[in-house]
Amino acid sequence: MGDLTGKVAVITGAGRGLGREEAIQLARQGARVVINDINRPEAVEAAQSAVAEIKEFGGEAMVVLGDCADSTDANNLMKSTLDAYGDLNIMVNNAGFCRDKTIFGMSDDEFDSVVRVHLRGHFVNMRNATAYWRDKAKTGDAVYGRLVSTSSEAAIYGSAGQPNYAAAKAGIIAMTMGAAQLLTKYGITANVIMPRALTDMTAGGQTAEMFQAPADGSFHAFDPANVAPLVGYLCSPEAAKISGEVLVVWGNSVQVLQRPTLGTPFLNPKGAKTWELADLHTSLAAHYDENYMSVWGGYSVPPV
Repeated sequence: MGDLTGKVAVITGAGRGLGREEAIQLARQGARVVINDINRPEAVEAAQSAVAEIKEFGGEAMVVLGDCADSTDANNLMKSTLDAYGDLNIMVNNAGFCRDKTIFGMSDDEFDSVVRVHLRGHFVNMRNATAYWRDKAKTGDAVYGRLVSTSSEAAIYGSAGQPNYAAAKAGIIAMTMGAAQLLTKYGITANVIMPRALTDMTAGGQTAEMFQAPADGSFHAFDPANVAPLVGYLCSPEAAKISGEVLVVWGNSVQVLQRPTLGTPFLNPKGAKTWELADLHTSLAAHYDENYMSVWGGYSVPPV
């Protein structure tokens, strides 16, 4: 089950946290793993440590450093992978970071830098992987392709303290769904995970206490290692029919995000083809008077 022997996987942001656990998972399933992380001392050390851990159990891995959102670095990541292993089968986009501010006080750079790493970082690597698979398919070669994107529940519920992060994560879902539609004719899958896990992004601030390991040593539901098996499964041959899906994963739970649906439409009460303000008020005010939910109980906040 889940045999990836001979397959080649690239994981961005794989020196620590979720990416590291995902890389180890894929290596244990037999994939040759390319660990990508930023070229900074602490990240380099972490990436090299991840490779050493994989090699300890007989796996094969290497490090390719670079900025996941930079086109030149992304091209080098692709070239280095093909030069070393001769193929690419799995692209797991994981890299990210946060700059927490409310919308009132967020600077241009705080917005742009987060969107750049999360959304553009997914884009440039997704573009490179999918173009490679498409060109390979056009030559008549068999293609094994798996895309796994990393989003967050902030994408659907919003985040008062992370509007940059939430916006980027929403864009990732839309982009991956479009890729899934495009790639189905090649037998390539594209899915999104929404992990709840202890990472550098959740270890501080308001979420720190929630995500910490229990002091009594009991099961840590937010251990990033709990997320990795789902990524391994989505990348496996057995998951060939799963594509265009969004899955929330944490602890021992995996939940499929249901496809969005529209509620019952309001039609003009006078039967007119266009709306007047008074008619909108007649229809909508009555609805919200009867079914009113405040911001904190409505669409914008996840259920407890």
